[in-house]
Amino acid sequence: MAPTDKKSLSESDICTQYITPSILNSGWNLATQIRQEVNITKGQVLVRGAKATRGRRKFADYVLYYKPNIPLAVVEAKDNNHDIGYGMQQALEYGTMLDVPFIFSSNGDGFLMHDRTHSSAKVGWELIHSEFPSPEVLWRRYCAWKGLDSDTARHVIAQDYYVDSSGKMPRYYQVAAINRTIEAIAKGQNRILLVMATGTGKTYTAFQTIWRLWKSGTKKRILFLADRNILVDQARTNDFKPFGTAMTKIRNRS
Repeated sequence: MAPTDKKSLSESDICTQYITPSILNSGWNLATQIRQEVNITKGQVLVRGAKATRGRRKFADYVLYYKPNIPLAVVEAKDNNHDIGYGMQQALEYGTMLDVPFIFSSNGDGFLMHDRTHSSAKVGWELIHSEFPSPEVLWRRYCAWKGLDSDTARHVIAQDYYVDSSGKMPRYYQVAAINRTIEAIAKGQNRILLVMATGTGKTYTAFQTIWRLWKSGTKKRILFLADRNILVDQARTNDFKPFGTAMTKIRNRS
């Protein structure tokens, strides 16, 4: 059988036959560390008169995770009629949105890597398929980039998110906010201000942050404040419900 002409393959075929195998051969776990076609935004809402439409949605071809919701890298795929670095600009945009330092583009010939950690003399270089970095390599570089130089700090930031049977996943900006907050606390920072707009899921973001700090043993007692009782009650019965009997509402006794 004659070898397949790579330039006749679709982008999907390039992913299946070249990119995914290279990532798997480097030690990444398909079930827990690799997600494909990861939706980032549904597209900007465009209003024209009385009509509203959405712009083009943004999704990453691959996002690679150390653990679920702890992203390390973005990989943008193109078919072989494009240069190896054709998807790099797009991948860099997605990498910034997802707050990840390692960016890759590929057309099936290999990978172009961009390293935002500046941990080496070069910022970008080409890799052959067998040179794609393992999760352990990128995790060490990530921790060095974030200044997480102790086992205790790395234990805190590697603490799992809460996951239930509903399949609810934090949005990309919530993940970035939660992870950055945890990282700051892991490095000893005690005063942190996180500002989020109305409707962006502040309570859920607070819950996941508190859950990871509590489960990791970093903080034993945590006070959650709201300016109205109804907001506290909503948090207790909804997002904060997994804390169960470990959670107590402080009542005004005056």
